[in-house]
Parts: sequence; C-alpha cells; structure tokens
Amino acid sequence: MSIDLSQFYQVFFEEAAEHLASMESLLVALDVSDPSMDDLNAIFRAAHSIKGGAGTFGFNDMTEVTHVLETLLDKLRKQEMVLTDDMVSAFLEAGDAISMQLAAHRGEGEVDQEQIKAVCAKLEQLSLVQPAAEATPPKAAKAKGSKKKAAPAALAVADEDYGFFDDIPAPAAAVDEGYGFFDDTPQQTAEQDDKQGYGFFSEPTPPVAAPAIAAEKPAPLLASAAHPTRRAADRVAPPTPESSIRVSVEKVDQLINLVGELVITQAMLAQSASQLDETVLERLQNGLNQLDRNTRDIQEAVMSVRMLPISFVFSRFPRVVRDVASKLNKKVELKTLGETTELDKGLIEKIADPLTHLIRNSLDHGIESPEKRLAAGKSEHGTITLNAFHQGGSIVIEVADDGGGLNRGKILSKARERGLPVSDEMSDQQVWMLIFEAGFSTADVITDVSGRGVGMDVVKRNIADMGGRVELDSAEGVGTRTTIRLPLTLAILDGLSVAVAGQTFIVPLGAIVESLQITQDDLKSVSGEGHLLRVRGEYLPLVALHEIFNIQPTVTDLSQGIVVIIETEGRKTALLVDELLGQHQVVIKSLESNFRKVPGMSGATIMGDGKVALILDVSALDARHAARARQAA
Repeated sequence: MSIDLSQFYQVFFEEAAEHLASMESLLVALDVSDPSMDDLNAIFRAAHSIKGGAGTFGFNDMTEVTHVLETLLDKLRKQEMVLTDDMVSAFLEAGDAISMQLAAHRGEGEVDQEQIKAVCAKLEQLSLVQPAAEATPPKAAKAKGSKKKAAPAALAVADEDYGFFDDIPAPAAAVDEGYGFFDDTPQQTAEQDDKQGYGFFSEPTPPVAAPAIAAEKPAPLLASAAHPTRRAADRVAPPTPESSIRVSVEKVDQLINLVGELVITQAMLAQSASQLDETVLERLQNGLNQLDRNTRDIQEAVMSVRMLPISFVFSRFPRVVRDVASKLNKKVELKTLGETTELDKGLIEKIADPLTHLIRNSLDHGIESPEKRLAAGKSEHGTITLNAFHQGGSIVIEVADDGGGLNRGKILSKARERGLPVSDEMSDQQVWMLIFEAGFSTADVITDVSGRGVGMDVVKRNIADMGGRVELDSAEGVGTRTTIRLPLTLAILDGLSVAVAGQTFIVPLGAIVESLQITQDDLKSVSGEGHLLRVRGEYLPLVALHEIFNIQPTVTDLSQGIVVIIETEGRKTALLVDELLGQHQVVIKSLESNFRKVPGMSGATIMGDGKVALILDVSALDARHAARARQAA
C-alpha cells in the first residue's frame, strides 16, 4: 500500500526552515580560529536532517546541494580539514541556495540554477583543499575523568534532529555525531550512509554486538567528542521533552476572532443590564462582573498564543551585519538585548523589513571605516545594539550605533536642494525627521547598499501602518539611536470613545496626551494654518472632526467643545469633539475586508449597544488637516 507523502509536505517545509535558521545562526557565531566541535556537529546534523527529509519526499535538487554541503562538514567535524572564513561564507551561500529551493517547492518563486551550480562548485573546490599540518583541531567537550578514547558503543544512534519524529527518545547509547537512524560505527562516512539510506524510512543497519565488559573494571557506556564519559551507575533519566504541538495560524486567528465576538457580546449584555430595574440589576450584576473577568482572562490567554519572542526577528541580523560589513570593509559587532520580549506574530512578520533597513543604514551611514574610527580615538570595531522592551501598553525597539551620528548641516543642505521647506531655526528632532522624506538621502555615492533614498520613508510608512511611530536621536561623533514604538497587538485596542454630531468614534488611547475644555482666548486663526490652540504656551493645530468628515456638529461654538490632544510622529495636534463618552477595550475589525477603505480610519469596532464605531487613524487625520490648511491658504 502506497503512502501519500504530500500530506506531510508542510511539516517538512517548516522543519527544514527551522534547520536552515539554526545552521545560519551557528555559522555566524562560529569562532573560525577555534571552532566548537559541538557547533560543527549541530550544523552537520541540521544539514543531514534536511537532506534526509528532501530525499524522502523526492526533492532531489535539495538532496544534491545538501550532500555536497554535508560532505565538507563531515570532514571538518572529523578534523580532517581546518575551518576557514571562505568555508563559512560558502556554507552560508549554500544555506541561501537551499532556502531558494525550499521556497520553489512551496510555490513561492523559481530557482536560479546558475547560483546552485556556483555554490556546489565552490563547496567541492573547498573539499579538495589540504589542511595545514600544524593547524589546531576544533575544540571538543572533554570527558570528565577519562583520558582514553572510549570504544564505540552498541546501538549507536544518530542525532535527534532528523525529521518528523524528533521527540522520540534515543536508545541508551546515543552517539551525538551519528548521522543515520542506526549507524554502524563513528567511522562510517557520509557516502556509505547514502548507500544505506538517510531518510525517514531507511533500512536499519543491524547492531554490532557490544564487547564483553569486565566486572572489576566497567568500561564507559557512552563516550563521544560532545558528551562526557558516563558509567552505568551514573546514568540519569533523560529530561522530559517540552510538550508542544504545531497549530496553523488560521486556527489561532479564528480562535481570536471568536474571543473578540465574546468580548462584544459581554459588552452588549452589560449595556442591556444597565437599563434594567435596580432590583433585577442587583441580582444580575454579580454574574456580569464574573463574566467580565472570565472574558478578559480568556482574551489574554488566547492573545498570548499569538505572542512570539522578538528573537525570531533578531536572529536574522547577525548574518545581515556580517555580509554588509564585509562588503563595506568595516568591522562591526552586533549586540542584542531583550530577545525574550514578546510581540504579536502579525507584528513580528511586519517589523522585520523596517529593522533590516535601519541596520543596513547604520552599517553604511552610521559606522565609520576602521581608519576613521581609529583617527577619532574610537575602537576600530563599531557596535550596533538591538534592544526590545515593554513600556506601558507598547513595545519599544531601539536600533543604536556608536558611529559618526547625523550631520545637521548636511541634512539641511540636501533638503534645500530637494526644495523642502526648512530653516536654520528648526529643532534637531525636526531636522532628523527629514531623512524619512521619500527619496531623501545624504549619501554621496550610490551603491548596492544605499544611496537611492529608498528605505527610510518605507520604514516610517510601514511602522505607521502598524499603528506605531518612529523617533530619532543623534549626536555627531557619538552615534544615532532610532526608537520604534508599537502596540503589543493589532487585534485589541484600548481607546477613548468620543461623540461628534451624534456619531461615535474611537481615539487610540496610546496616542492621547490629555483632554481639556478650551476658552475663546486660547483660539487663534493663522493664514495657511487654520485655527491654533494655545496650550500652556505651545500653539497646536486645531482639527475639528466635523469639518474633516463633513458632518453637522452638535456643538457649533468652538469654545464649548472638548479638545483631545494627540501626539503622532513627534507632533501634537488638538482634536475638537462634541463629547467624551468613556474608555473601552475594543476589538478591531478590518474596514477593507468588511466594507471598504475609509480615509482617516484605521478600522472599526462593535460597541456594547450593537452600533458600529469607527477607529480614527490619528496620523492620517493630521496629514489630511495639513493638506486642507494648505489648500485654504
């Protein structure tokens, strides 16, 4: 009976991607002058696991590349060759090639066969290089209290990283450097392994009988380069593997959507209960309060399922820094902090590209060449620091470098060349934000790294689309820090409900600075700017929501309205509304999916009374008001 293996494709794709990510992080962290044998074995196991799975499913193109890759890795881990920088670069290129083939099998692109041939040729060429006689072999974990090399154990079993059945406990004597399901001895080569099968359904090699062990001098049962020697009496039970399952994102999203509906239903019940007779309400109130607590607990638990550590994003940047720094002939170290900080999966996927742009920008424009750094009294090695942490209801991500900082005069000069409205009286923060203008670049030479003015404007736009904002802080000669503030999730929002002309709108709570009632003396009219509101000596543009949405306000006298001060992209704006209704936690519904895109709105929600309330996009409102003011002038 034949088995339809296509049903397991997705599992293989996910596991192969995890192995590739593991390989890349280990390769980037390798100390070429003194590599760890444990790391070399782990890299080999990852490559071999991909090869085994690819062979099982008939992905022969991947099998060919991984075979050439693991042949060279096998020689390194057996200390037949010495690791070089060229080898590490070739291994990383091979990982890229396998990723491209994996994407093609997923239906997400095509394979560049010339690139595949070039990578294989480079690996084969490196395999022919003879190691230097005096080279130092890779370091290995030493066996405690054992000076002699232990004999190979019976039932030597391969590594734990090969395919669908990763969590199956290994037999008693598991040799770390094995690379088949039931290898004979550590002396077996990768080529011999291929003849015996290396996939999930390989024919096992019969075990070799263990040598007799003298009672008065028991031999070690397990000894390898990666594990200390243990006697039978010293053995301990293996730790229980972490219990986990793979769940598709669609199922999690469906669960979150249902919990959102539960939140809305609970709000409706609370709204209806408030209109009941007090004697009836008293009996109902306790149950509603308990339902409210349970609903919030379920909501938080379900939302946590989508939360992932930001290390999923940070882990890709050591490779970026290594490749770009090498291309620019710079020496750069990457430091990461707060890698366990959790963020919604939807934001994790969207923040990767903006962070990549910022890091490449720091590498090209921020960090100076080794010669310039030494001349300035700095270390020739520059440092880029990635930091993530929670602050209130937001997550903050910082990208900082200790480079030359931003040049205020150069930025203003470039801005004038492009016809941007600038002046020498602008604050440093206003000048720094100019680099986020579309097409803006201070690079003197256009390279394949930067200089075309594409990137920073994309960063700003993408972060704004996620409901976040970006800030810049720089000191010339000291360095630059870019700060990104994002909501923890895109599914739930804390907001302030306001009334305008009898309609309800939601203002995101994270954007609100304060709310207040104004007087006529605080209002000023300026040509080209519309109305300005003076708040503690600072003049802010006044945006009347009823004018933006072209609806008839309930309050016609500006001095009788309520003003909500919001802050976006470093600028404060005063929103004029009729009334403040209350603070709510709302479930965000997409307008584009359920209706159509509405200018000035980022989404919608359903209130407790069953009515739909639109969620304001404060950044878009600020830009829209500025455009109306310019037209009026």
